[in-house]
Amino acid sequence: MLPLNATIVKINEESPSVRTFFFDYQFETMKPGQFVMVWVRGVDEIPMGLSSKNSITVQRVGEATSKLFELKEGDSFGLRGPFGVGFSLPSKEEKTLIVAGGVGSAPLAPYAEAASAAGSEMHTVLGARSEGDLIFEERFAEAGNVYISTDDGSKGTKGFVTDVLSRLDLSAYDRIAVCGPEIMMASVFRLLEDRKVLAKSEFSLHRYFKCGIGVCGACCIDRSGLRVCRDGPVFSGVQLLDSELGRYTRDASGRRVKI
Repeated sequence: MLPLNATIVKINEESPSVRTFFFDYQFETMKPGQFVMVWVRGVDEIPMGLSSKNSITVQRVGEATSKLFELKEGDSFGLRGPFGVGFSLPSKEEKTLIVAGGVGSAPLAPYAEAASAAGSEMHTVLGARSEGDLIFEERFAEAGNVYISTDDGSKGTKGFVTDVLSRLDLSAYDRIAVCGPEIMMASVFRLLEDRKVLAKSEFSLHRYFKCGIGVCGACCIDRSGLRVCRDGPVFSGVQLLDSELGRYTRDASGRRVKI
């Protein structure tokens, strides 16, 4: 967890707004779902989920990520981590369902690979705005079965991941892992709750982090007060009952920001 200087050794363009940055260090003890704090020099330090033991997958959405997109092979950034609680790995006898949306595929791709290696039967519902925005489809396909949904119908089911989930027998799965835009996760949460399978699920939350180690309290969620950086970012569905999920987040000042 000591700060280190990571040199970029390779950059993959996953979609028009998403890139994967491979660096010259392996987080050998990384658990799928954990994150690192990325120091973009002169701009900010931001949390990023690990998409492998030596990569982060970044969506360009603000000042810090835009600066990252300016970097080239041979450039570097700072790293601290890995931090937080990752996804629970299944046993050989268990059947696992992954629900991934957009860049939320980043922490779930290594989870799919680790769960498949453990002998779990893997199924993934992968959603995106369009075919060109699908992230890590091949990695999920190598781990097991994949069901695709796109908002515009350019590949798979036209609609949302919940349209695919509504046709599946969710009671047949032992574990359900979810990560993606919060509006998507809130819809999945309600569907799982209605199907009475919420206890099988885990969700990876995105919140504003300052320290990344549970000291500052900036990422505490209502009503439990759990710290996303330390007690999460992966939480069980039951932990998120009656929470702020899908309703609001908080900005750097702590002010509520409606989702």
